[in-house]
Amino acid sequence: MDDGLGIGELLVRLRHARGSVTQAKIAAEYNEVEGSSVPTMTGKEIGRYEREVRLPSERTRGFLARVFGVDSAMLDQAHAVSRRRKADERGKAAPSDSTAVMATARRAALPPSSCELAADAARSARFARLIALTNSDASTVEQLDADVARLARHFVSRPLKELYAEIRELRDETFELLRGRQRPQQTSDLLVTASRLCGLSAHVCLDAGDYDSAGSHARTAWSCAEAAGHHEMQAWVRSVESLIAFWNGNPQRAADLARHGQRYSASGSVGVRLASLEARALAVAGDAQGAVAALMTAEQARDAMQGPDVMPGVFSFPPAKQFTYAGTTHLAIGGPGHVQQAIDCAGTAVDLYGMAAAEDRSTFDLLAANLDLARGHLLAGEADATEVLLGAVLDSGPGQLSASILNRLGALAGELGAAQYRGSPGIAHLRERIVNAAMPAALSAADSSEPLT
Repeated sequence: MDDGLGIGELLVRLRHARGSVTQAKIAAEYNEVEGSSVPTMTGKEIGRYEREVRLPSERTRGFLARVFGVDSAMLDQAHAVSRRRKADERGKAAPSDSTAVMATARRAALPPSSCELAADAARSARFARLIALTNSDASTVEQLDADVARLARHFVSRPLKELYAEIRELRDETFELLRGRQRPQQTSDLLVTASRLCGLSAHVCLDAGDYDSAGSHARTAWSCAEAAGHHEMQAWVRSVESLIAFWNGNPQRAADLARHGQRYSASGSVGVRLASLEARALAVAGDAQGAVAALMTAEQARDAMQGPDVMPGVFSFPPAKQFTYAGTTHLAIGGPGHVQQAIDCAGTAVDLYGMAAAEDRSTFDLLAANLDLARGHLLAGEADATEVLLGAVLDSGPGQLSASILNRLGALAGELGAAQYRGSPGIAHLRERIVNAAMPAALSAADSSEPLT
């Protein structure tokens, strides 16, 4: 390949080398290779890659290499050439082809560090200041929506380190489009897309324990949603901010943010999510009456839903997750009646997760529901059931034990060390199993970085 060959020209040559193959045919083969239940590639998008209106992401290049039967390094090098040319056109210095390829490889091999996340969040925050200064068409917006939907669905069932680079790349690409000029409706649509991608970026930082960076991304997500006048996204962003406050040890602020988000009308399940977040936070803060009232609000919001969620995965709040939150809330309130309700709710959540499609099943939410179920049986004096349920969690392996699961395991180990359990060899053995399983998982928690629930 010529050293000066860009990604667009390379893709044209590869397609023509196969004879009279259309862009639509290449898109169909791409969707087959990707294996997603919702096709994400179109012939128009292949055309944009060939004209270099858009540059394919690292993940997309990997699938295109499989479609054409070539080494992905060939596409990576051509991509680096095109990026260098675009940078030169803007009067900026760009790294050499080999340097860009090596940097890409390094980023793909390592999970994001706290410094990377902080710098990335700073870029996100800077963009929030540029919104008022606001070159795309309807097809570009449509493709971005499809990409975001795919990432949102994968977010609940795949390790975040597999998705982080593409989330960041798509978000920065959307920012770049917004710096140009579009028709008003396209600008509004792009702002909503930017808000969703910033929300995903906030989730990545949250799950890595970087609450400051998560907050920066969330504030940018809010700015984009507010500029677009999109109430449903504003409500969803408040739910993310509530999560950040909750896992940062401030349940009262988490409840306040969740309550504020409920002021924004939304047709999907975000109202259920916000009320459930409020209930859990109030229970942990010690407001049992408020928590019970919020649980009732969540049930009413589910009954009042006007239609399905526009976006799947992390942007939705399925009944299984609602039952998981309700179980955690009842446990935090405490008392025999609430413990039994926690067992009922957590058991229902486990059953619902078991019936969900594999790509929609959150392993980490399922483990959380099993833990709540185990703790409920423990508080009900049913130690044998506790041991069986905990076995399903502990046998899942360190790679499946996210930060939130480790926190719950640590709290449960503390409870098992209480005076009333010290005479039981079975409980002592169970506590030892928890400690032995949690310690290696804690050492690799920075690498696993899975969704906090």
